[in-house]
Amino acid sequence: MRNEQVRSEKSEVRKGKKPRAARPEALSDFSLHTSHFVVPRLRFPEFRTESGWATIELRRVSAFVNERVGATSCTPYTVTSGVGLVSQQEKLGRTIAGNSLRNYVVLQKNDFAYNKSATKAFPQGFIARYVGDERAAVPNSIFTCFRTNEEAVDPTFLDNLFSTNLHGQWLRSRIAVGARAHGSLNVSDDDLMSLPVPVPQGESSLAEQQKIADCLTSLDEVIAAQGRKVEALKAHKRGLMQQLFPREGETRPRLRFPEFRDAPEWIPRPLDELAKRGSGHTPSKSHPEYYNGGIKWVSLADSKQLDSGFISETAVEISQKGIANSSAVLHPAGSVILCRDAGVGKSAVMKDSMAVSQHFMAWICDPAALSNWFLYYLFQLMKPIFEDVASGSTIKTIGFPFFKELKVVAPQLAEQHRIADCLSSLDAQITAESDQLAASKTHKQGLMQQLFPAPAEADT
Repeated sequence: MRNEQVRSEKSEVRKGKKPRAARPEALSDFSLHTSHFVVPRLRFPEFRTESGWATIELRRVSAFVNERVGATSCTPYTVTSGVGLVSQQEKLGRTIAGNSLRNYVVLQKNDFAYNKSATKAFPQGFIARYVGDERAAVPNSIFTCFRTNEEAVDPTFLDNLFSTNLHGQWLRSRIAVGARAHGSLNVSDDDLMSLPVPVPQGESSLAEQQKIADCLTSLDEVIAAQGRKVEALKAHKRGLMQQLFPREGETRPRLRFPEFRDAPEWIPRPLDELAKRGSGHTPSKSHPEYYNGGIKWVSLADSKQLDSGFISETAVEISQKGIANSSAVLHPAGSVILCRDAGVGKSAVMKDSMAVSQHFMAWICDPAALSNWFLYYLFQLMKPIFEDVASGSTIKTIGFPFFKELKVVAPQLAEQHRIADCLSSLDAQITAESDQLAASKTHKQGLMQQLFPAPAEADT
């Protein structure tokens, strides 16, 4: 009976039809048609004496969703890889469905949508669960949608399995390299529905699934709350900076520390009067001896390290010979750097002596006139200005003449230090809370690896 059903489903796939969903089976029946009995490394006490886990094909507990929007009303959604389904309006700022909306597939709460677009994190595509209550719809051209039998598999349990890229590990060998159809991965419905899903065995299967789902949902809530805390701190910092520095054309900030409320107004001055300006160069790559000589060299490869205060490491190092035979210059620790193209406006403070490529400007602040950390935070605030000034058809760049004429507004040195210390303290708090957020995510990933069987065990 089982073999006849599978042959029938595959025949329908070859004819271009969506296969019919299998009859939902009792949880205790799974052992009749499953393989690879496994046990996860971590199991809740009440289930430790239960049967092991086994893999079942996705088709046994789900059915394709094919309902189209037609003339009804639906909110068009799209997917953000690693995040989930979000409305087109929220993600794109507008609705792009147009007249094609009538052909979108309708989703209801707990339906799954497989997006067949490859991303770096999910090269075999991303499966998202719809958790909203309103009628939603996704494009039928790049989404395959299915609905689970919730009497057999808990949707949240399955959603967490998909977040581990369970489907990607299964589909990896079933997608030809570069195989695409209409811009999406060429994944057959049969391969998707053949996905082996690890589930607990026996009558308590659903209860154990729900226990795991509840545990991971609680962790998700902790992670979400921590994420909101980090974002709130970042928003607070942005608002504080706008008040601690004068608005364009003004010489007095809206918010001033008590000890400086009677201090003189801030004075606009050319930055070149307050700091020594420099740049850098790229030593010839045809001379290997110019590289790997222990001198840190900031290049565009270090873009991700910028805007985080200190820069302490670089992707590439050059040698003393490289400096001697190029226009590269060794800038002292404490120099403030700014990217003038391909990441324009990003800045940092050198923790050690470093050289930079020609894509960067560097300033050595006069310690009697300008705090380097004050300049760093001023550059952070000025980032939109730098982005607006940059020009170019392919890569936008800020030319050297702009920096020669650049003026900054600064208070007396004591007030500069007070502002920099305040913002630096806030940055330290943001870093600590961000580290806590990362630790919570790592904890969840580690817990999932123990609550679910290892992928190799679940694969068939």
